[in-house]
Amino acid sequence: MQKLQILFPEPQMSRLRAASKREDRPISDIVRRATDAWLDKLSEDYEKGQEIDVPTFHGGRTLVAPENLRDLIYEEHLQHKLSRG
Repeated sequence: MQKLQILFPEPQMSRLRAASKREDRPISDIVRRATDAWLDKLSEDYEKGQEIDVPTFHGGRTLVAPENLRDLIYEEHLQHKLSRG
């Protein structure tokens, strides 16, 4: 078994603690079982040829051309360093 650190927001952590108490199981067991169920469903969907539903985020349109992002980030980083002295 390998160790992994996961940070949960407080509302989710409260729900996990409540489930842990209710089921008399450690939170780690609940998370492992939930992960197994999700992975099993993902495998079934993949085998059926169904489109896998991955959560997405739309943050609006990009204001800078992708090829210019690296230069812009470096430029802002350099300006920040110079302004701090």
